[in-house]
Amino acid sequence: MAQYKKVVLAYSGGLDTSIIIPWLKENYGCEVIAVAANVGQADELDGLEEKALKTGASKLYIEDLQDEFVEDFIFPTLKAGAVYEGLYLLGTSFARPVIAKRLVEIAKAEGADAICHGCTGKGNDQVRFELTIKAFAPTMPIIAPWRIWDIKSRDEEIDYAEAHNVPLKINRETNYSKDKNLWHLSHEGLDLEDPANEPKYNEILEMGVSPEQAPDVPTYVTIHFEKGVPTAVNGVSMKGADLVKELNKLGGANGVGLADIVENRLVGMKSRGVYETPGGTILYRAHDVLETLCLDKATQHYKQQIALKFADIVYDGQWYTPLREALSAFVDKTQETVTGDVKLKLYKGNIINAGVTSPYSLYSEEIATFGEDDVYDQNDSAGFINLFGLPIKVKALLDEKKLK
Repeated sequence: MAQYKKVVLAYSGGLDTSIIIPWLKENYGCEVIAVAANVGQADELDGLEEKALKTGASKLYIEDLQDEFVEDFIFPTLKAGAVYEGLYLLGTSFARPVIAKRLVEIAKAEGADAICHGCTGKGNDQVRFELTIKAFAPTMPIIAPWRIWDIKSRDEEIDYAEAHNVPLKINRETNYSKDKNLWHLSHEGLDLEDPANEPKYNEILEMGVSPEQAPDVPTYVTIHFEKGVPTAVNGVSMKGADLVKELNKLGGANGVGLADIVENRLVGMKSRGVYETPGGTILYRAHDVLETLCLDKATQHYKQQIALKFADIVYDGQWYTPLREALSAFVDKTQETVTGDVKLKLYKGNIINAGVTSPYSLYSEEIATFGEDDVYDQNDSAGFINLFGLPIKVKALLDEKKLK
């Protein structure tokens, strides 16, 4: 192994990174500086400094990145309408570049000669972390213990932790692999590894309740958008992070935002995960509803194609690329008129449209009405249909000649 004097570690205090601190010191004899990014995981940060120092870190940075996370990553992705494989709202995916960017900044400030992460060799996060590190520190060495150590499973990680007196908040029976931030919570592993098993929602949910446990009366919520960005809930203006948290409460209480997905990982395998994204699911629905009012057909349909590519880019860890920046520029242009209010009804896991208004609405009741109007001549449609259907007619005439 190469030798390093000072290593900056992306530290969450979870199983992987908890044992990496003593492992780095054993194998490299290096100083370990732990960096925990606060992206809204709340109580998971409690006691983290004491734990990091007791297990061998020389210091712990706890960086509050919540506002940057929401404003610079979540909202641009929301405006794009990007959803991976129809269901996944990219909660883990876009949290990684904001964390890795800060890792590089601290590594440079500390004069570190390597950066370490606890991502497994089977997952997507190793790509997301390392592509961002390459974008800001292209020659910085990266240590990925899961690709080089002898530990082969989470059970063996627990064995290592117990042998080195590393305290853990989990046990072998509740050893789900989780990722939590203010946007979502993911659950993987244990019984979820078999797609035939129904998730034990009443046992695993943390951000809300199952639809069956939700109230028997609906909750109404109104969200205001300015140029595609949500800025107020029920008439109360608030910054992005607070807005997401407020919608998490409302959505979670009503059983909204659960997704059970078998997804295609970047590294080639399929994986099964259960995601809780209550506030995010509400925002995506509200934004989609507002766009139906404010975007013309051609822009709306083309943007849907862009959304698929944007989702792949975010999922694949390619945030800091010219293509992502170019697509964001296109999206921002489309959002210039996406301003207005969307009212939704939340009921037992469902989100039901309850009204939408915008000063930039392209909907004209006068034109669309089934009643009498003076602005649309229905006779014009005959010529339109004749021209629009001309290729079909020509082909049919040709087919008739062939049959004679």
